[in-house]
Parts: sequence; structure tokens; C-alpha cells
Amino acid sequence: MKGGGLGSTTGNGICHAYTPDGRCISLLKILLTNFCVYDCAYCINRSSSNVERARFTPDEVVWLTLEFYRRNCIDGLFLSSGIIRSSDHTMEQLVQVARDLRLKHGFRGYIHLKTIPDASSRLLEEAGRYADRLSINVEMPTVAGLEQYAPQKKVGGIRQAMGEMRLKIDAAKDRSHTGRRAERFSPGGQSTQMIVGADAASDQDILASSANLYGSYGLRRVYYSAFSPIPDASALLPAKSPPLQREHRLYQADWLFRFYGFAFGELTAGRADGMLDLELDPKLAWALDNRAQFPVDLNRAPKEMLLRVPGLGVKAVAAILRARRHQAVRLEDLARLNVSIRKVRPFVQTPGWSPVRLTDRQDLRSLFSPAPQQMSLL
Repeated sequence: MKGGGLGSTTGNGICHAYTPDGRCISLLKILLTNFCVYDCAYCINRSSSNVERARFTPDEVVWLTLEFYRRNCIDGLFLSSGIIRSSDHTMEQLVQVARDLRLKHGFRGYIHLKTIPDASSRLLEEAGRYADRLSINVEMPTVAGLEQYAPQKKVGGIRQAMGEMRLKIDAAKDRSHTGRRAERFSPGGQSTQMIVGADAASDQDILASSANLYGSYGLRRVYYSAFSPIPDASALLPAKSPPLQREHRLYQADWLFRFYGFAFGELTAGRADGMLDLELDPKLAWALDNRAQFPVDLNRAPKEMLLRVPGLGVKAVAAILRARRHQAVRLEDLARLNVSIRKVRPFVQTPGWSPVRLTDRQDLRSLFSPAPQQMSLL
């Protein structure tokens, strides 16, 4: 609904997220306070920043959440905070919000809590009891980056908290010998966020860190956030933001790792600088760097190879596998699956179609590169 009104989710502080079952929901995304005792160079709310400070009480956050929920503006709460006094003091207030919503008000909406790495195990356990998802931000992609830009934060503490949460999340999924489930703990798993472009980490470094986090701690998502210059910034920080397209390409690469069977190292192997191609999506860029593996026979190739064909998504591949049990799949059949024939043609062969020397054309990349755009003079 344009212009606001019941159910409008376009206002400040309301974001969209996806639940574990795939539903898109609207969340009230706020900080308990933007005051922080830490002095992380990349953060607008660092202790040395000149920004105006504000703070909610736990009761105020509870009231805001319920009022927005009753007005059908949100489906849940995404709550984070700067560090007040200490990690435990801050975590206690975050937990209080979730506990009061659940127990005092019977709130059944979605709750995502940003947890504090150095908080006690007791508080993390209580947070998982009331929250649908927990997250701890690793902030910087590399250990060296975190030590340089946020020396007060310790990698060991972050990883230890992630490890504890994984054990509790896994334990909550298991049934005892009596068949009863363990106590509820963050059913939506855990996630984290990395800042992109604040340090010299390449995309290869970032993706390698993500691969480690997914494998070691069973994360549901790694979020990538392009660095944005801040007032009175440290001389360590770049003066300009990285291209937003870089953030987008990292999300695409992350998706290929989680759902298409790619290894993170494959996606940057063809680039000497370890950076993803900004002009082309990572799967298409990989295909152009590995032309010897194409064309792929749509009627004989295994699922793993079909998923590597540019233009074919998970649903399209599943449909092809079903269809080819009964009849030969032809190029024109792909149009009915909403597949981009233009993108697929150079990389597949079917009855009645073979790319011949198309895959070997020297100008093949130019067929997919974005058209040049006139730059503004102002």
C-alpha cells in the first residue's frame, strides 16, 4: 500500500527478512542503544564518535514491538545494541526484552537477537530459549582485520560463543531415548555479518572465511555489508565505499556455495587479484573461465553439472531431470521453464541444437557484458 497505512512496511526501522520456512516477513530492526564502550574504527557508534546518543529501556522496546505488531506493520523484532557497561549487562537487557515479550505478553512473532560474544553462557542459553534466531557478528573477514580495526574484540571469544551456540542448536534438534525433544534453542539457527571493503581483504579472503564459518559452526547465513564512510573516520579506513555490486556478487557466490555445489575457491580461481568479476555473475564468470567443461548435454549430464550451467537454477534443473525421464529435452523446452535461452545457448547441447564453435568465440564474454553507459557530466 503506497503512502503508508495499515500493513505498510516502508518506514524507517522496518526491514524484511526470511524465516527458516522461507516466508518473507517484516521486522522492527532497532538498537537498544547506539552508545558503546568499544571504539571499533569502522563503526559510527564507536565510543570516540561525536554522534548523538539515544537509549531505549527494555520496557520501551517491548511496547514498541507490540504496538507495531498490533497495527500489522511488523511480524517480529530484530534487536541489537551497543555495549553498555559490560557484555553481560547488555546481554541481560536484550534477553529481558525477549523474555517479557514471550512470557508476559504471549508474543508469538519472530525474534532475532544480536548476541554479545563475551556474555556468559547462561545468558546465551536464555537468549536461545526465547529467540527464533541468534547472531554474532564477526565484523571483519580476517583475524588481522579485526585486530587492526577492532582490537577490543577478540576472535577467540567470538568463535567460542559461536561454538557454544552450535552445540546447543544441534542438541535442541535431537530427541532423547524417550522420544522427547530437548529444550527449545534458537530453532532458526545462527547467522553473522561481515563488513566488506573496510580493509584490504579480497573476495577470496571473505569467501574463505565464510566457508570456514559455515563448515565449523553450521551457520544458516553469512550477511555481507558494504562499508560506508563515517564522520571523523580513522585514517585506516578508505575514503570511499566499495561498489555495491561487490556486495551483490558476494551474495551470489554465497548462494552458489550453499545451493549449487560450488566450492568458494573455484569462484575466484580465475582472477589473479582474488576478486569476483563485477560485470558478470559468478556462475557465468566461472563458466567462461572453464569453457572446456562445456557444452553440457541436457539429456545426459548429471545434476551436479547441470547446476553449473549459466541460466539454469535449482528449480529448472529439477524440472529437466523429471522431464528427460520421459522424452528428450530440447532447447525450446527451456523457455517454458522461464530460462534465459540467450544465456544458456552457448553452454548446452540438445537434439536439434549444438553451439558448434560458439563456446570458443573470443568475443563470447562481450555477448553477456553490460552495455556501456553514458556517464553524467555533473
